[in-house]
Amino acid sequence: MNIGILGAGNIARKMAATVNAMEDTVLYAVASRSAEKAKNFADEFGALKFYGSYEELAADGNIDLIYVATPHSHHYEHALLCLNAGRNVLCEKAFTANAKQAEELICIAERKGLYLGEAIWTRYLPMRFRLDEIIASGVIGEITSLTANLGYSLADVERMKKPELAGGALLDLGVYPINFALMAFGSDIAEITSSCVKNEYGVDTHNTVVFHYRDGKTAIIHSNMNAETDKRGMIYGSNGRIEFENVNNCEGIVVTLKDGTVTRYETPTQITGFEYELESAVAAIKAGETESREMPHSEILRVMQIMDDLRAAWGIVYPFE
Repeated sequence: MNIGILGAGNIARKMAATVNAMEDTVLYAVASRSAEKAKNFADEFGALKFYGSYEELAADGNIDLIYVATPHSHHYEHALLCLNAGRNVLCEKAFTANAKQAEELICIAERKGLYLGEAIWTRYLPMRFRLDEIIASGVIGEITSLTANLGYSLADVERMKKPELAGGALLDLGVYPINFALMAFGSDIAEITSSCVKNEYGVDTHNTVVFHYRDGKTAIIHSNMNAETDKRGMIYGSNGRIEFENVNNCEGIVVTLKDGTVTRYETPTQITGFEYELESAVAAIKAGETESREMPHSEILRVMQIMDDLRAAWGIVYPFE
């Protein structure tokens, strides 16, 4: 399949390297607002074409799938452009700035019969399914709670600190532990409690969220753009615990039981980790489907609504909303 990349930043570079290393994808085109930047990107990664505008990329009928790699404040605008031009879209996380934008894009994609997916890679990684198997085995007994956190020192990064760029820890970092909790415990949540600390621009620098499940489980979630955290997901049961090393990109799973037994599951060798979300998109497009099995539209909307509700509780509104 011919892949187009909209945007030429760091995450676009990672996807370009991934596309080039896969067997059934071709890096067909890249677009940037700067033709020079697009050309340099195309030269470096061997893209067949480059464009100095996103509109030109979207209009190219030879492209089978466009990967949107711009800041999430612009995902709605750029995904809409591609969908309206009849292109299938794989959009980087956070999918959009809010649930309303997400719902509109999904409605358009489904109406047009186009694929629209969220490139939240943790939903597609093999270790996510290994975790499912471990939980289902009942090896750690009756499960009661989990903790998950993700933090990096990013407070001075422009896209993180400014509300006009949909900044804050939640959409950029918190989306990962939120997804981890939903993957591990599901979505039958009775109540969500939370708190955050804001920067001088009014977006959250770090936050703590608790999911209270109807069956009595709790999930305690933390994200932080002021500090490097251990990035672990921990699941606790009556007979032991599961340690998921790095909720952003699993580096291994360790199961420790009460009797001292320790079992480690290694992460399979990968290109970059992005190949799995791309494989899913390619398979869905070939099957004529509009969503992926791993991250269906209903889950995209669920995550966006949770983050909307959290921001509403914290009084965080982006200027463009």
